Amino acid sequence: MNMSVPLWPDGAPFARGDQDEDRPELIPFPAMNGKDPASAVIICPGGGYARHAPHEGQPVAEWLNSIGISAFVLKYRVAPYRHPAPLTDARRAIRYVRFYANEFGIDPHRVGILGFSAGGHLAAAAGTQFDYGDAHAADPIERQSSRPDVMILCYPVITFLEYRHHGSMANLLGEHPPFALREQLSLERQVTSDTPPTFLWHTSDDEGVPVENSLLFASALSRHRVPFELHSYESGRHGLGLAQDHPQARTWTRLCELWLRRQGF
Repeated sequence: MNMSVPLWPDGAPFARGDQDEDRPELIPFPAMNGKDPASAVIICPGGGYARHAPHEGQPVAEWLNSIGISAFVLKYRVAPYRHPAPLTDARRAIRYVRFYANEFGIDPHRVGILGFSAGGHLAAAAGTQFDYGDAHAADPIERQSSRPDVMILCYPVITFLEYRHHGSMANLLGEHPPFALREQLSLERQVTSDTPPTFLWHTSDDEGVPVENSLLFASALSRHRVPFELHSYESGRHGLGLAQDHPQARTWTRLCELWLRRQGF
């Protein structure tokens, strides 16, 4: 069984207690491919910022391992925790993997992030609202950059405006957040030319998170000349995960693998 590692052994920022739900953790799944160093991807399962969907965690890590990529499943904080706790956890996870890159046998310049649904929102937030580390921080982990090298967004929540998934927004920001905060966390509005290359997929009739979320983000990437690949499948329910039983969407993993290879992963 893979053992989890705490992102802050002495307690996380904003922690309300010292129970499991108060301790963000990473579960490492190292690639056993004989290649050293390996690339790495941090996985953010979905769950509406209320839970972590199991089928979007370990099975995805095992798929990444099968194509020679080390994986880390992030147990980020969810409701009753609100913004900025989850984003703080995602940034810390990227810094943590980079700081311990030698121990994990990982190239610190090939660290990506992958997210499903609300986890896709978290991944996209990490990729649009990053920093390059604090060179003067007492904690050496905090000196690392939190910018992921690539993003993989699977039927992601992106916007908290017209096409929002209300439950995710309410869990992250409260039932009636200020409009300025909704805009700040509507990630199609946060894309810049420094946003990492991105792979997106969605189903066009997704009834949980409208496909417009991926379309808005892809359009923003295009405007800023950020490389991206977008796949919109004709039909499929929300929350497919690896989609192994779906006749069309199951191709996303192979398409993503090919894209990752083009990114040097």
